[in-house]
Amino acid sequence: MRTLVVDSASEACSVALFDDGLLADHRHEVIGRGHAERLVPLIAELADGGRADGLAVGCGPGSFAGVRIGVAAARALALGWGVPVRGFSTLALVAAGAADAIREAGGALVAMEGGHGQWFVQPFAADLAPRGAVRSLLPDAAVAAADPLVIGNRAEAFVARRGAGRALPLLPDARSFAALPDSTLFDDPSPIYGRAPDARPMAAR
Repeated sequence: MRTLVVDSASEACSVALFDDGLLADHRHEVIGRGHAERLVPLIAELADGGRADGLAVGCGPGSFAGVRIGVAAARALALGWGVPVRGFSTLALVAAGAADAIREAGGALVAMEGGHGQWFVQPFAADLAPRGAVRSLLPDAAVAAADPLVIGNRAEAFVARRGAGRALPLLPDARSFAALPDSTLFDDPSPIYGRAPDARPMAAR
């Protein structure tokens, strides 16, 4: 069973190919912007053009455009190849990238850039199961979380603002998919935005 894993919800553009759970090939680039132009070529650079028996895609939360690009690309490839596609939380993928540290600490908080001056935060248990829902919070509210270990691209800022704890800076990496518990995967993937839309329809007069 070959699985193609895609995540483009952050400044990283990351793809990996697994054969029966073992990493066969991968590409990981920190590009900031330009996921729409770079994601498909990265997949094409993988062995056999990334062709797989199934796909898994990071659904966010994260960059609005990056999340949509990743989900759309994965769904399109799955449709074209006639294979299933499943989704996972990008924050769960970040946690999976620090699985050993989280087990040792007995749990951790993932803190990622959320835009509009906010951070996406979510606590995870030692077994990488979520201990709560994703929240989008202003930094002063986010740092009320007590987890000593903080992981993600806002981990250092989080620990500095709180004045205590250990920061582990980390971006989502498709290679970490192997550590994700199966319970964190879901069918019919669609974007996870993590907060209410910035624009709302005008009320009818």
